[in-house]
Amino acid sequence: MPATLLTDASRRLEKAAQYAPISDDATERLKFPKASLKVAIPVRMDDGSLRVFEGYRVRYDDTRGPTKGGIRFHPNVSLDEVQSLAFWMTFKCAAVNLPFGGAKGGITLNPKDLSKLELERLSRGYIDAIAPFIGPDLDIPAPDMYTNSMVMGWMMDQYSIIKGVRSHAVITGKPVSMGGSLGRDTATGIGAFFVINSMMEKLGKRPETLTVAIQGFGNAGSVVAQHLFEAGYKVIAVSDSKGGIYNKNGLSIPDVRQFKQTYQKMKDVYCKDTVCNVTNHNTITNEEILSLDVDILIPAALENQITVANAHNVRANYIFEVANGPVTADADKILEAQGVALFPDILVNAGGVMVSHFEWVQNRSGLYWKLDKVNKKLQSRIIEEATTIWQVARRKDVSFRTAAYIHALSRIGEALNDRGTRDYYTY
Repeated sequence: MPATLLTDASRRLEKAAQYAPISDDATERLKFPKASLKVAIPVRMDDGSLRVFEGYRVRYDDTRGPTKGGIRFHPNVSLDEVQSLAFWMTFKCAAVNLPFGGAKGGITLNPKDLSKLELERLSRGYIDAIAPFIGPDLDIPAPDMYTNSMVMGWMMDQYSIIKGVRSHAVITGKPVSMGGSLGRDTATGIGAFFVINSMMEKLGKRPETLTVAIQGFGNAGSVVAQHLFEAGYKVIAVSDSKGGIYNKNGLSIPDVRQFKQTYQKMKDVYCKDTVCNVTNHNTITNEEILSLDVDILIPAALENQITVANAHNVRANYIFEVANGPVTADADKILEAQGVALFPDILVNAGGVMVSHFEWVQNRSGLYWKLDKVNKKLQSRIIEEATTIWQVARRKDVSFRTAAYIHALSRIGEALNDRGTRDYYTY
């Protein structure tokens, strides 16, 4: 993968810095990750052979607290991608006022090629390699693409073995039985729903009048789809990596979720057994779903899905980024010129890291919360930050993305400035 993702991500920082009252020292510091680690992970495979996998962990900035960010297993994982995601996490945590900096990690592989035993050995081997680089007060990993609570449980257990003490707070997104928080597995999707619904209310839009298309029907995409459906929005198209389905009259999202879980392919949802009789549908590709004539488009898959090559084809009025970095900086300009209102990832998908913070707090205190309390705290905090970003956008007449970065950068810049800048030392 070309080393351009971090450069592209940094362009958002430069634009926001024109509006945020921070020093040149702070802006310069945020152009570079604090620490990057690349490791080799030898794994004994089930057939007795040895494979070595490449892994990464990046701590981008810890000005506001220990770094926080997920671990992904994916064939496209690279140092550039992980640095970019760590950059976004830095601003995401600041945008929603969490006492964390940003980090990210990953291993380059297709996890579907490994058995469960091989995945466990890989997960534990990764922690063996990065254990000095992480910790409850240093860097706290979490699940990301193709990792889950079981993987996080293995990793927390391995770290605890290495340190010789039980350390629940080193990893979030764990199984509830191993110190995980209720609501963590659905937090990204639910948080995104809270943001979408609150922004539509501010715009005077009623759910029953709005159509939605969602690219990416994994954990986050399927959860936000379910909540939008229950709230009265008309979800007319969803897709996953193997294709999608479309019905202009709306899809039955509970049925889609059920059959997706059963058959693992979106294209099978309405062509297996009795569900074929639920509704008519058309198949659709991941590329086609981005150009549907809908009110709300939700990219919830991978980064760089909307670029200069296809941004002109977008016909949605509103985009809510549930994936990390699905729209490039150059595409932002095109969409803005077309009048598309884009709500950025560092706000929209921040529900996951918010509830990860709740989990970390519960681990540190030993007091665990009921699901209703978790969701109420998530709703209150993410809507509060969304409202503030809305106000910044209106007051400074900038896009919602720029407003989110201004909001985050102001918080990070204040913390950096309080450590001393050139103005302090030359006074």
